[in-house]
This record gives sequence, C-alpha cells and structure tokens, in this order.
Amino acid sequence: QVQLVESGGGLVQPGGSLRLSCVVSGIFSIYSMGWYRQAPGKPRELVAASTSGGNTNYADSVKGRFTISRDNAKNTVYLQMNSLKPEDTAVYYCNVATARRDYWGQGTQVTVSS
Repeated sequence: QVQLVESGGGLVQPGGSLRLSCVVSGIFSIYSMGWYRQAPGKPRELVAASTSGGNTNYADSVKGRFTISRDNAKNTVYLQMNSLKPEDTAVYYCNVATARRDYWGQGTQVTVSS
C-alpha cells in the first residue's frame, strides 16, 4: 500500500523556521523525492527536489533559506525552512517520482504571518 505521510506544517511568524517531513512507504525504484507548494489562486510549483543520485534542485525563491534532505534508510524526505516569509504561505505537498509515475502526499498547510 502506497503511503506518503506528511507532517510539520503550521503557523509561524516571518523570520521563523519549520521542518516538514514526509514518510514514504510502498513505493520502489524511486528516482526523486521532493516538495511542491500551491498558494491560493496559483499553480503548484516545485520548491525542492532530491534525486537518488544525490542531485538537488531548488526554486530560486527559496535558495539559501530552504534545505532538502533525505534519510533513505527511513524512506523519509525533509524540508528545513528558515527565514520564512509571508509569500511562503501555501499548502506544501510531498512528491515521489518513479520512472512510471508521480505520487503525492495529502498536503500540509504552512502559514507565515504575524
């Protein structure tokens, strides 16, 4: 059974930090694991991704503030988010890509507001 279980979202003040986690089970031959986000009225966009070969990719808007990491033994991907801004407010989705298809988590809300 495929499962992507996200956690770690919430409300934080500007300048604060959050760490998102996504525990993956039931998926094999993973090519990449990553995070996307979708703000109201906007399309879903890539935030960060990490391939099984060790390459990482970040959206320009989060470079230097967000860090993606993986614990392959635990099948978990993390997103450490620092120096959060109000424009980071969105639903964040865990993504797992294989050669055949993408899998998505249910989403976790991140709200940056004073």
